Amino acid sequence: MTQASETAEEMPSGDLTVRTVAMPADTNANGDIFGGWVLSQMDQAGGIAGVERAQGRVVTVAVEAMTFIRPVRVGDVLCVYTRVDKVGRTSMKIHLEAWARRFRTQQREKVTEATFTFVAIDDEGRPRAIPPEA
Repeated sequence: MTQASETAEEMPSGDLTVRTVAMPADTNANGDIFGGWVLSQMDQAGGIAGVERAQGRVVTVAVEAMTFIRPVRVGDVLCVYTRVDKVGRTSMKIHLEAWARRFRTQQREKVTEATFTFVAIDDEGRPRAIPPEA
């Protein structure tokens, strides 16, 4: 593996959308942060990116193969990056990466990634067309 590919693999992909600190209330019995808490932060970030792209309300309809690579611990700063990968008529796929900036060391590690599907909806909750990019 070359230096360039190592560097590319160590860098987050997409826009930093959510940053939050993992707190003791978010832990399981082992002292690690619940995977569901990480998933929730990713869903929030995806929703933010989706609302911006769809210019209105969106709902999460699917999450593709999420694999937890490393644990998140109390005091870590969870950073979630988003990238809109595909936009259809009413839905879009958004790739999300969650990275932990480790407490005290400031070392950054990818902890999970997934692709979420969002659907744009109107005020009655029905699918609506996503406007073209401006």
